[in-house]
Amino acid sequence: MNYIYLIINIAVIFFPLVLSFDKKVHFFSKWKFIFPAILLTGVIFLIWDILFTKLNVWSFNPDYIVGINLFGLPLEEILFFLTVPYACVFIYECLNVYFPKNKLQKYSLALSNLFLGLSVAILFFAYNRWYTLINFGFLLIVLAYVEYVNVKLRFMYRFYRAYLVSLIPFYIVNGFLTAIPVVMYNNKENIGFRVGTIPFEDHFYLMSLLLMNVFLYELFKSRADKAIS
Repeated sequence: MNYIYLIINIAVIFFPLVLSFDKKVHFFSKWKFIFPAILLTGVIFLIWDILFTKLNVWSFNPDYIVGINLFGLPLEEILFFLTVPYACVFIYECLNVYFPKNKLQKYSLALSNLFLGLSVAILFFAYNRWYTLINFGFLLIVLAYVEYVNVKLRFMYRFYRAYLVSLIPFYIVNGFLTAIPVVMYNNKENIGFRVGTIPFEDHFYLMSLLLMNVFLYELFKSRADKAIS
C-alpha cells in the first residue's frame, strides 16, 4: 500500500520513456531541451507545493507513500514534477510529428482570451481561497505572457491539442490520486466543485504546468536553432 503513489509515478513515465527512442519522434534527442524546462518549471511548482502543504491546502495520505520526505514533501510528490511533465511534453511532441499541420493556430488566441477571462472572473469571486487564487493567478500571468509578450513563438494551437489529449491520462491518474485518496484537499481553500473526485482547479493546474514546460521547451529549441543558423 505504501508504494501506491510511487507506482503511479512509474506508470506515468514508463511508456513515454520507452517510446522516446521511436525512430520517427526521436524524443530522446530533445532531452537537452526538455530536462532544463522540467527543472525550471519544477522549482516554481515545488515552492508552490511546499507552501500549500504548510498552509494545509492539501496533504498526503501516509498510507500510500513510502515515507521519504524532502523539503516537507513526499519523494513521490517531487517525482510528480518530473514524470507528469515528461509524459505530457512527450504527447505534445508526438502530436507535432504525426500531425504537423498548424492551420488552426489562428483560433488559439481567441481560446486563450477565453481562459484569461475565466481566470479573471474566478479570481474576482474566489480570491480568498489559496488554491484558487494562486492557481488562476499563475495561469493568468503565464498565459498572458506567452500570448501577448513573447509573440515570436507561436505554438498555442499545438499546446491546446496536447493539453486536450493529456486530459485522458490526467483523469485516470488524478482520479486514482483523489479517489483513494493519496492527495487530500482542504475544500476551504478551493471553490469546492469537483469533476468526480478531482477538484475543478486541478484541470488548470495541469494547464499551467504543461504550458510553462512547453513554452520553455520551445524557447530552448528556438535558441538552439538560431545558434546553428
